[in-house]
Amino acid sequence: MSPLAWFPRLRPCQLSPEQHARREALPPPQPLDDTPLSQTRLVVVDLETSGLNVQRDQILSIGAVVIEQGAIDMGSQYECTLYRANHQVTESVLIHGIAPSEIEQGMEAEDALLDFVEFAGESVFLAFHAAFDQRMLSRGLRQDLGYRLSHKFIDVAELAPMLCPEARVGRGGLDEWLDYFGLSISQRHNAAADALATAELTLILLSKARAKGINTLAQLNTCLGHWRRLRQARSASM
Repeated sequence: MSPLAWFPRLRPCQLSPEQHARREALPPPQPLDDTPLSQTRLVVVDLETSGLNVQRDQILSIGAVVIEQGAIDMGSQYECTLYRANHQVTESVLIHGIAPSEIEQGMEAEDALLDFVEFAGESVFLAFHAAFDQRMLSRGLRQDLGYRLSHKFIDVAELAPMLCPEARVGRGGLDEWLDYFGLSISQRHNAAADALATAELTLILLSKARAKGINTLAQLNTCLGHWRRLRQARSASM
């Protein structure tokens, strides 16, 4: 097998030679192995989208923050609004507040997504309700870059109740968890602000993980799997 056969490539896209070269240079993702959490570069990501349909709606903005060596790297953040041709204003603008003029002045999707995956590198992603962000990113990267996203995602919405079973946080949304820990957010439903708030929440949760003897990516993944199975078993018995 070719040493490059693993690489996540899909159908050809209309990329420039420079864009193609950048895509080819992307590194393989970090596995959920025995790497200590304290030595893992984590990228906390948040997306604002045109809606909640993962098959039809589009990414409008991306915000991301790096956690490295147990701290938020304030000098390593990513924020971008994407240009979308024929963007239709819907009720979602009332949530994310991204004006049509911002979309018109946004970065071309190919360049924005390339910049983002280069920023992310091999890092493990974290997001609140990560399945949505993962599916939207996967589709966007596939359509615009011909790139299959294979990075690992950890859901902060699962980490929080797993590590804080005593907490009573209502619906368990991001706002409720931020309130529970006394964290504030400058602007809700702004990708960069939400990513930073989620990163601050993540730092608290990683501290709790260490206190429980969870020190590596593999241990964290194993504990999450066990927690999911227990939750499913309890739901099935009700």
